[in-house]
Amino acid sequence: MRRVRPVRLIAYSDYLCPWCYNASVRLERLVVEAPDVSVEWRSYLLRPRPSARRDLETFRAYTESWRRPAAEEDAPRFRVWQGSEGPPSHSLPPHLVAKAAARVGPDAFRRMHARLLRAYFEENRDISADGTLRALWDELELPADRFAQREELELELLACVLAEHDEALRFGASGVPSLRAADGDSVITGVLPMETYRRFAERLRERAAVGAA
Repeated sequence: MRRVRPVRLIAYSDYLCPWCYNASVRLERLVVEAPDVSVEWRSYLLRPRPSARRDLETFRAYTESWRRPAAEEDAPRFRVWQGSEGPPSHSLPPHLVAKAAARVGPDAFRRMHARLLRAYFEENRDISADGTLRALWDELELPADRFAQREELELELLACVLAEHDEALRFGASGVPSLRAADGDSVITGVLPMETYRRFAERLRERAAVGAA
């Protein structure tokens, strides 16, 4: 009997997207529930370049919209922006730090990925600021020298982030979160209910079983 392949999913996400936080929590739960499922997170840039100085009060008013994803069933905690930190300048810094963590190892990436989202949406920390990113890196007890090395690898890490963003567009992602099967050629854009993620994984299992028969 031929062995059925694991279910591999590719998720495109941005650390400044509140809906991506919901998707991340749900897909992580799916992985815990179903050990045959794996999710690879790839970059999508909602704010690819530093913007002109954004007004903090306008940004704080924008974060009132986070109440919508926060109201969904099984959503993580969101907090409308408080304090004087931020707003974040653009999407690249957290993606680059996540990629640097991935160079340390898969577990380091997984923890950094979750920590960036929580720092931004729950703790109102500016995850585009180098000091914040260094604090998160140290909190996770990742190798200190590897954080410094990310500057040496910046062009390489940047190329990786941009390639993933372009890939998402090529597969038809019009926004985030977007999800596809690793061997698929189309994406589903938008956060899905937990039960829909389960059914999607089950369909992929069934398809793999037919192919292995």
